[in-house]
Amino acid sequence: MKKILVTGGAGFVGSALAERLISDSNNFVVIVDDLSTGELGKLPKATNNYKFIKCDVNEYRDISEIMLGFQFDYVFHYAAVVGVKRTQEYPVKVLRDIEGIKNILGLSKNTGVKRVFFSSSSEIYGEPVEIPQNVYTTPLNSRLPYAIVKNVGEAFLRSYCKEYGLSYTIFRFFNTYGPKQSIDFVISKFLVSALKNEDITIYGDGKQTRTFCYIDDNVDTTIKALYEDKVANDVINIGGSREITVNELAKIVIELTGSKSKLKYLPPLEEGDMKRRRPDNTEMKSILGRDLISLKEGLAKIIDTGLYEYNHNR
Repeated sequence: MKKILVTGGAGFVGSALAERLISDSNNFVVIVDDLSTGELGKLPKATNNYKFIKCDVNEYRDISEIMLGFQFDYVFHYAAVVGVKRTQEYPVKVLRDIEGIKNILGLSKNTGVKRVFFSSSSEIYGEPVEIPQNVYTTPLNSRLPYAIVKNVGEAFLRSYCKEYGLSYTIFRFFNTYGPKQSIDFVISKFLVSALKNEDITIYGDGKQTRTFCYIDDNVDTTIKALYEDKVANDVINIGGSREITVNELAKIVIELTGSKSKLKYLPPLEEGDMKRRRPDNTEMKSILGRDLISLKEGLAKIIDTGLYEYNHNR
């Protein structure tokens, strides 16, 4: 039986990953989260092959007792302060996540972990100097604390591999969406507003572009990286293919929900709202071996599973 640690496992992406891992009875999964942004309601249904422990990975004593006690085979380190506004409002808290990275890697090295999988971010690319953004050729030029922490984390992983032989995989996540995403993020925020026929608020002129990756495409790729020994000691972009403007996204949401919402424009964010973002996701598509879920199909899945009820009737 594989013993797997998922940090940040009460968050959106972490909980989806954990649920998929738990569906395999050959895995025993320990989920840790300090619940600062994660939620107990996002955890998988109780089974005999997973355990949740409230834990702050940035506190060495907290996470060391768990890792020394279980002796994991694999670690998915997804715990982090997330969200553009939140990471700008609490930059010191963001920088504390470096301690969690150091704790995870030091303990992994000393407890026989076979590989650490790390959730990095498209934020590290900063303003685009190359489209699509490529893991090997695109400069990493963001100075935001959140992006710096992810960049530092990647450097730690490479260094631990070089000096101690600890294997790693770095996932650079672009915008991911799905039914359990909190309303801090653009798609869930737009959907909730549209379903209530309220104004959809957009920062700036709405001409900034993004790609959007449905959660199943994200998790299927990361799971295959584990089971098929892909992306060992390397980096991969995890993101959608179609680049659209925020204005276009809002109009699609209004169309699919039959909403009477209007677009309302707010002043641009002071920083962190990059003009364009699109990954070179060639390797992701190769690993998946299938087409990505389209934006309209993904949005329909969220609407069908009741995102509005999830976010507002708790």
